Amino acid sequence: MTALLPETFRALRVRNFRLFAGGQIVSVAGTWMMVVAQDWLVLGLTGDSGTALGTVTALQFTPLLLFTLYGGRLADRYDKRMLLTITNLASGALALLLSLLVFAGAAGLWHIYAFALGLGLVNSVEVPTRMAFVSELVGAELLPNASALSAAYFNAARVVGPAVSGLLITAVGTGWVMLVNAASYGATVVGLRLMRSAELHRVAGGRTRSRVVDGLRYTVSRADLRVPMVLVAAIGLFGLNFQLTLPLLAKSVFHSDASSFGLLTAAFAAGSLMAAFATTARRGRPPARLVTGSAVVFGVLETSVGLAPSYAAAVVLLFLTGFAAIYFAQAANHRIQLGSDPRYRGRVLALYTLILQGSTPLGALLVGWLTERWGARSGFVVGGLASLTAAMVTVAAGRRHPRHTVRTGVPHGTVQKTREPI
Repeated sequence: MTALLPETFRALRVRNFRLFAGGQIVSVAGTWMMVVAQDWLVLGLTGDSGTALGTVTALQFTPLLLFTLYGGRLADRYDKRMLLTITNLASGALALLLSLLVFAGAAGLWHIYAFALGLGLVNSVEVPTRMAFVSELVGAELLPNASALSAAYFNAARVVGPAVSGLLITAVGTGWVMLVNAASYGATVVGLRLMRSAELHRVAGGRTRSRVVDGLRYTVSRADLRVPMVLVAAIGLFGLNFQLTLPLLAKSVFHSDASSFGLLTAAFAAGSLMAAFATTARRGRPPARLVTGSAVVFGVLETSVGLAPSYAAAVVLLFLTGFAAIYFAQAANHRIQLGSDPRYRGRVLALYTLILQGSTPLGALLVGWLTERWGARSGFVVGGLASLTAAMVTVAAGRRHPRHTVRTGVPHGTVQKTREPI
C-alpha cells in the first residue's frame, strides 16, 4: 500500500518516518492546544497584559537562545531516538504538573513562568535533535520531502489544536486542555520505541568530536548561507511573534471569546498548512530571489493584518499571512540546508534553529512593550514593516552584489570556490 502513495507523500513510504509523523501529529496538536490554554490563562490572571504574555513567551524561548547549539552537540554525541524519548517524557511531566495546579486552583503567574522556562530548557535539546533525526529516518534523498511533510503535519496539528482547545476551554476549562497535552506526548514516545533501529540511516563515526565553532566558521564563510540567516534573524525578531500578537488581537481588538480566538489561530495555521504542502514538490535548492520575494510578501500581509477593519477580514488575512510565513521559512530552510556541506549540516541547522527561535524572546519583549503603549494592532504593523524593510534591504544588497565568491569546503582545509548568488 505504501508504494501507492503519491509523490507528495513519498517520505511516508518509510515505516520509521510514518511512526514518527503519526506520533508528532498527536503531540503537536496537544502542544498547540496547550499554547491557547496557557495564553488564555495568562490573560485571565493579568487583566489582558501584553507584557505578561510577552514574558511567558520570552521565558519559553530564552533557553533556545542560550543552549540550542549545545543541544545540537548532544544530538551528535548520543542516540537521537533515546534523547527524543527522554525530552518528550520530560515535557509531558511538566504539562501534567501544571494541569494539576490548575485543577487545584493554585496556579499563579509564577507557575506559568516556571513551566515556560522548564519547557524551553527541554526544547533546547529536543528541537535540534528532532531536526537532525529526520535525516536518520529517511536518508539524504528523501530529506527535502520529509522536511516539507514535517512542516505540513506540524501545521495540520496547528489547525486542529487551537480550534479544539477553544471549544474545550469554553466547555470544561484550561486544566483539561493541559491534561490532554500531557497525555499527547505519549504518542511520540510510543512511535519512537516501535521504530526499527536497523533501518535508521546513521552516520558512522567521527561526529562525536565535531565542534560548534567549526560550524559557525563554515556558515560565516558562505555568503549564500549567511544572507538568508540574517534575513531569518530579522523576521524572527520582529515578524514571527504570533503567539503573543494573536491572543491580544482576538481579545483586546475584536473582544472575542476563546472559541473565536481559536478560529483566528486556526486560520493562520491553515494557511501555514497549505504552504507546507506547496513545498513538498520541491526537489532542489530554492534560489535566493524566492527567499527574499516570499519575505517581502510576508511583510506586506502581516502589516495588513494590523490594519484589518473587521474580524472576518482578519481571518482571511491571517490565512494568507500564515501561508507566506511558512513559505518563507521553508524556502530559507531549504536554501540553507541543501546548500550546506553534509559534514556541517547538523551544526548549520542548529544555528538556523537558534536564529529563528532564539530571536523570539527579544522580539516578544519588544512587541509586548509596543502593544502596551500603542495597542494590539501595533504588534502586527511594526512587525510587518520591519520584516518588509529587512527583505527590501536584502533585495537591494543582492542587486548591488548579485554574485559572491563563496567557499564550499571546510574553513581550515582545502576549499573549492564557486560562484553563488547570495
